[in-house]
Amino acid sequence: MKGIVLRWLILTLGIMVAAYLIEGIHVKGFGSALLAAAILGILNAVFRPILIILTLPINILTLGLFTFVINALLLMMASGVIGGLEVHGFWAAFLGSLVISLMSWLLSSFINEQGRVGYIDLKRRQNGKWE
Repeated sequence: MKGIVLRWLILTLGIMVAAYLIEGIHVKGFGSALLAAAILGILNAVFRPILIILTLPINILTLGLFTFVINALLLMMASGVIGGLEVHGFWAAFLGSLVISLMSWLLSSFINEQGRVGYIDLKRRQNGKWE
């Protein structure tokens, strides 16, 4: 349960960073970003697998890059549901989905299966190799 809440907060942070960096995305506040992250998570869980399967041929032809288009469409769908999130245009949604995906991937890589923040402690041996 802790892992889900932590990933939800990471997605919220990604939405807020995307709104800060990209001109066409606006979030009214933290509460709106939190709700947007919840709706985006639900849309990703329900519609994303269906859209991936339906667009599988074009996704294979583009070596998986069409997935970013699907993410942009889902972000635009989330902005249509939530009044506090505004996405103006496809390219803003596309760039926003890139930022959100990168932020979520980077920060989620530090979370293990139990929902704890983990890190790897490397030590240098005498022969110069890391363990």
